[in-house]
Amino acid sequence: MADARPHYPGGMSSAENLAVPDCLFCRIVAGQVPADLVAGTDRVVAFRDINPQAPLHVLVVPRDHHADVAQLAAVDPGLLADVVALAHEVAQTEADGAYRLVFNTGAEAGQSVFHVHGHVIGGRRLGWSPA
Repeated sequence: MADARPHYPGGMSSAENLAVPDCLFCRIVAGQVPADLVAGTDRVVAFRDINPQAPLHVLVVPRDHHADVAQLAAVDPGLLADVVALAHEVAQTEADGAYRLVFNTGAEAGQSVFHVHGHVIGGRRLGWSPA
């Protein structure tokens, strides 16, 4: 009988998807790298971006490692919903609920850490500059 668990690029299965040793965000989640934590649940963590682009710039990451938002949506849509819910909670607390939630997917789109993360951006009137 074939293995019914979802498989990830590089051969990882969901049971092995908890952490990647050289991933910066996995190390933050594990408490091995310091971060300014804002909020968290048993499945998701929010911390301030070290290079903020707005008065509110918080990264929201699942505790389990997933390379990007498309991979996360494919294998655990409930966890993606948890990421969005915590992003909203952070924005309610810190920006009166007005915010932008951005997921960069791929190096060409600006993703520099390949552990899915949503950027919660707000705290001022935002313009639109996609490039």
